[in-house]
Amino acid sequence: MTVLITTPFNADSTAADVVAGRDLSGQRAIVTGASSGIGIEIARALASAGAEVTLAVRNTGAGDQVARDIVASTGNSTVRVAHLDLSDLTSVDALVAAWSGPLHILVNNAGVCFPPETHNAQSLETQFAVNHLGHFALTTGLHPALAAAGRARLVTLSSDAHIYGPVDFNDLNFRDRPYNPAVAYGQSKTATALFAVEAQRRWSADGVTANTVHPGPIKTNLDRHLSAETRAALPDFDYRTAEQGAATPTLLATWPDLEGNGGMYFENCNQAVRNEPGQSTGVADHALDPEAAERLWQVSLDLLAAGR
Repeated sequence: MTVLITTPFNADSTAADVVAGRDLSGQRAIVTGASSGIGIEIARALASAGAEVTLAVRNTGAGDQVARDIVASTGNSTVRVAHLDLSDLTSVDALVAAWSGPLHILVNNAGVCFPPETHNAQSLETQFAVNHLGHFALTTGLHPALAAAGRARLVTLSSDAHIYGPVDFNDLNFRDRPYNPAVAYGQSKTATALFAVEAQRRWSADGVTANTVHPGPIKTNLDRHLSAETRAALPDFDYRTAEQGAATPTLLATWPDLEGNGGMYFENCNQAVRNEPGQSTGVADHALDPEAAERLWQVSLDLLAAGR
């Protein structure tokens, strides 16, 4: 019987609870999408523990404002802002090229949810392009910096929406099936989970611990694309605060007992149980499938090569 990893924290815990008593002085972190929602609170928690934090954001004006707020609330002046547009590989490559030195924590938090059918410059469906491939490009580009840290943490944001289905390798971009924003979102979040599985397999020898997380239902601007009809059809979630939503990603970035334990999916600050048909919690088998993870890695490399 598999023994799941548990911690003293739960769905009610906050990011501040998770880092209480931790000293991250000398560690350097990047949090993508840190100008709004839980990204702000992940960055704030890391900064409060003494880490040097870079907010990687599309809107650097908003990022600057958040950085000032985090500096004021934590007293940590080493909070920086970098431009990052995950839908644009040129932007991703620019951030990678500008980074120098080790990187101890990378939290791939940014994302897009349920937009109308759109594609990026590579003709890739937007949710797959932003939520997975942009982060894949960023992370593989920063792999030398993660390895240089000696002991690094890679955290990718998934979602319970991964339960909607596996990655459709035969039709990633909905050319042969009707576009469904929920299915596309679920596919992208399955991809982020599989990315952590394969990153752990490939990079654990470099000291990189990679895990993925469902942060829980939080009201943020991530759902700005939802139509009134879609909102009405959603379950009546017990929404959490941004501080609570940031707890599990922050735990994966900092919790000492997770050192070397990767390729897993967490929710509510603990390793998730296996999802059973009809349930909306836990992790589906297809999100941890090692063969699918290895295939996705190669497909992602091929897509990056074609887009550059």
